[in-house]
Amino acid sequence: MEKNVKDIQHYINGQFVDASSNEVFDNYNPFTNEKINAVASGDNEEINQAVSAARKAFQGKWGNLKLKDRLAYIYKIADLIDEYIDEIAPLESYDTGLPISQTKKMVARAAHNFRFYAEMVSSRLVGDAYQVDDEFLNYTIHKPVGIAGLITPWNAPFMLETWKIAPALATGNTVVLKPAEWSPLTANRLAEIIDKAGLPDGVFNVVHGYGEKVGASLVAHPDVELISFTGETTTGSEIMKNGADSLKQFSMELGGKSPIIVFDDADVDRALDACTWGIFSFNGERCTANSRLYIHENIADSFIERLKERVQNIVVGDPMKEDTQVGPLIHTDHYNNVKSYIDKAKEEGCDVYSGNVPEEMNRGNLIAPTILLNANNKMSIVQEEIFGPVIAAMTFKDEEEVIELANDIRYGLAGYVWTKDMQRGHRVAQKVDSGMLWINAQNVRDLRTPFGGSKHSGIGREGGHYAFEFYTEVQIIHVALGDHHIPQLGK
Repeated sequence: MEKNVKDIQHYINGQFVDASSNEVFDNYNPFTNEKINAVASGDNEEINQAVSAARKAFQGKWGNLKLKDRLAYIYKIADLIDEYIDEIAPLESYDTGLPISQTKKMVARAAHNFRFYAEMVSSRLVGDAYQVDDEFLNYTIHKPVGIAGLITPWNAPFMLETWKIAPALATGNTVVLKPAEWSPLTANRLAEIIDKAGLPDGVFNVVHGYGEKVGASLVAHPDVELISFTGETTTGSEIMKNGADSLKQFSMELGGKSPIIVFDDADVDRALDACTWGIFSFNGERCTANSRLYIHENIADSFIERLKERVQNIVVGDPMKEDTQVGPLIHTDHYNNVKSYIDKAKEEGCDVYSGNVPEEMNRGNLIAPTILLNANNKMSIVQEEIFGPVIAAMTFKDEEEVIELANDIRYGLAGYVWTKDMQRGHRVAQKVDSGMLWINAQNVRDLRTPFGGSKHSGIGREGGHYAFEFYTEVQIIHVALGDHHIPQLGK
């Protein structure tokens, strides 16, 4: 990757601009902890400018476009992402530490997000009709809400940004994006791509900066109707409080601590593959990671021994190399936090089993895949989201016990069940408190289906036509088909 990546500006009203305060913050390479570039640091001034531009575009050219013309822009963005895929994927790995073999697939999915929502708006953004004899015809339409404030995370940032931007734009809203400050490179590249696509000025805006300044200002702004946030649960709670006065709509995809349940009749080879991929891919920095392993006591010893072998064989190293399977965590702060949980696991009585980080790579934020053995549900390392390549392994005796263990937590994002008894698979799946659950499968997404969590893992659903419930307002139109009776007061 080129070491002289240019400094980053905001993108507001169709122009790349410096912060009005001229403030910047430094962005670092997680593999070497060397500075990559400087990034414009925004505040309330930039948010006001971006929101003003977005409102003007919504009430003007963008809001008055024919559907086919709006969707033509969406398809053009997808085509440009495909055109630059070989550039975007390395940029993502350089900035985040995610292995290049994984970011290539993420970027390809990003282009698909735009095409998918263009098609979804064409085919599924439909209303209902309600006929009342020969007196009334009542029908519904979907209207864009207005300005969507999108606050996106630093894990898989490019893909997750497009996951929000695509439905927001396709349904006719305008956007103010606040990317995570730890991963600004591909957010800026996306702004360049959307600029090249020629969208009207103000339709899409990016303001970089810290959450407590830029994020808080965006959330509190009275002219922003929607806030979609992906990130940590405590932050999500604060965002909802800060936006309450202006009665915003919120979509919240928050933390997770998802269980993977392996019964003794499971296809152990496939369950082992899924368990390993589900926690150690994306460096363990994924909300749906299966970070709690519950394995039936009859097969626990052999399964864990094989899991230990996998941990030793996983290639840890430079994210820019094709054979790397686990790269560095995104930032030293996050690295230190994950390390503190591993230390806490030892204090709480766990045996810690880890792979190896090559000595010559100790400048980076590398943590080898780690298994926490002899864990139990009362430990903080089981109850709290670690968000790294760390899995807590526990055993269970029967179906009733494991359901209780799986649900004994504040999170409810995802879950995974492995068994050849499909009646049991469905029973357990339906009793686990989670927004999503996979039976005999790893985390394979179908974009048509709802994505989101229960309990402290989120509010609302993204994906498919479910996103329309958030990004559009349903209006009911009542039409009289004749001269129906109207009471005559005062006559």
